[in-house]
Amino acid sequence: MVPPVTASVHRRDPVPDIIADDLDVLFVGINPGFASARAGHHFANPANGFWRLMHEGGFTQRRFLPSEGRELLAQGIGITNIVARETAGVKDLTREDFDEGRRILERKIARFRPKAVVFVGVTVYRAFRGDTSAITCGEQPERIAGARVFVVPNPSGRNAHYRYEDMLAFFRDAASQLYAHRG
Repeated sequence: MVPPVTASVHRRDPVPDIIADDLDVLFVGINPGFASARAGHHFANPANGFWRLMHEGGFTQRRFLPSEGRELLAQGIGITNIVARETAGVKDLTREDFDEGRRILERKIARFRPKAVVFVGVTVYRAFRGDTSAITCGEQPERIAGARVFVVPNPSGRNAHYRYEDMLAFFRDAASQLYAHRG
C-alpha cells in the first residue's frame, strides 16, 4: 500500500497540482514563481514558454493558457512541482525543501501511476535524484514506479542555456517517443 500524499501542514500550496490516476504524462516543475503563485496556475509567467512548447512540441492539439491547465487532464496530462512553495527563484529553495519535495513527489508518482514523468529542467531532475552528477536532456535510463523518465529544458525566461528551437526539439522528441503508438 502506498502511503497517502501529504504536504507540510505549515505550508500552503499556491498552485494546485493538476493530477489524476493513470496519466500519459506528468510534468514536474521545480516550484512556482511569484507570477504563478499570484495567478494560482502553473507556468503563468508570460516569459515562460512552457505552454507554447507543449503545443508546438506535440503534447497538445492547441496552445492552452495557464488558466486552462485543468483541461489537460482530459488529454492525459498532469503538472506538479517538486517544491510547492513559491519563491523568486530556485536559489531561495533549501535542501530541506528538496528533501521533503522528493519524498512527496515519489509518493505522488507511486500513487497516481503516470506512464511517463517529464522533468521540466535539469535542475529539478537533479533535485529529485538528490545528486549533482551530469544530466543531459532526453529520455533517462531509470524508471520511477514503472514510469518512463524524460528531462526537457526549463523554458523559463531566465534559462539562457537553450535557444527556443533547441528546447522545442527536446519537447518534440519526448512527445514523439511517448505518443508513437497513437498513429
